[in-house]
Amino acid sequence: MKIISVWIVLLLLTGCTGMPNNVSPVNNFELDRYLGKWYEVARLDHSFERGLDKVTAEYSMREDGGVAVVNRGYSTEDNEWQEANGRAYFVNGSDEGYLKVSFFGPFYGSYVVFYLDKEQYQYAAVSGPDNSYLWLLSRTPELSPEIITTFKAMAKARGFATSELIYVNH
Repeated sequence: MKIISVWIVLLLLTGCTGMPNNVSPVNNFELDRYLGKWYEVARLDHSFERGLDKVTAEYSMREDGGVAVVNRGYSTEDNEWQEANGRAYFVNGSDEGYLKVSFFGPFYGSYVVFYLDKEQYQYAAVSGPDNSYLWLLSRTPELSPEIITTFKAMAKARGFATSELIYVNH
């Protein structure tokens, strides 16, 4: 019975670090170029971001070799800023855009960079462990309509519900 309990706990702790079908992390990922501030341009709805505008994510190096994550957004309902601090670590290797991120305790979720402006690192598409998690990030609060159209077509082809995207006010 103890062995079964250990396996269940291990499955629960690692169960959210997979990725959706038809999604593959980018290769030749360069963390140093990815670090810094990103603006959330679009996302699928989740309770932890519901009602937030001016959403940003800031990534920096941790002393243990991981990545410090600071997600910030403004709640118009509460008229205040909300912030979540987390940590992320590469799942396979540092040259692959596939990390696990945690905002509380030992529980991690996937952070999969599956589309990236590899020349300038100016925009990125990110998913979580399944197709209900999707973000379009940019170094600026707005992106061109052409980039958004490309993102939507690519995400839809991978099974994301792009008709349900929320565009963030900045």
